[in-house]
Amino acid sequence: MSQNKVKILVVLVVVLVIGLVFVLFKDKLKGIVNNNNYSVVYLTSGEVYIGKLTTVPDLQLKDIYALQITKDEKDPTKNGFQLQPLRDTLWTPKVLHLVKDSVVFYGPLSPDSKIAQTLTEQVK
Repeated sequence: MSQNKVKILVVLVVVLVIGLVFVLFKDKLKGIVNNNNYSVVYLTSGEVYIGKLTTVPDLQLKDIYALQITKDEKDPTKNGFQLQPLRDTLWTPKVLHLVKDSVVFYGPLSPDSKIAQTLTEQVK
């Protein structure tokens, strides 16, 4: 076989392997960037953040909100919740890079959840 044919064969095999890997792992690749939906992240410090989560190359949150517990004005024994956009804070981060050891759990918000509905209303 000539050298050119060997090079073409090697390139063809590499392209086929890359294509096969993409087909086999495309569902996992969809989970790497969750652009359309919001996720919740609970930290060891007790803080809860909601935002658009990216897990590669590290844990990052964009379009970030902090979930804060508030006292009910009518009944002080009850708690309420408030979403505080981080863009309204003094330090206004565009991205939060999270330390994996500080994350207790994270996951996508259900579109039917109160938080998702509140965020949808704010975007309108």
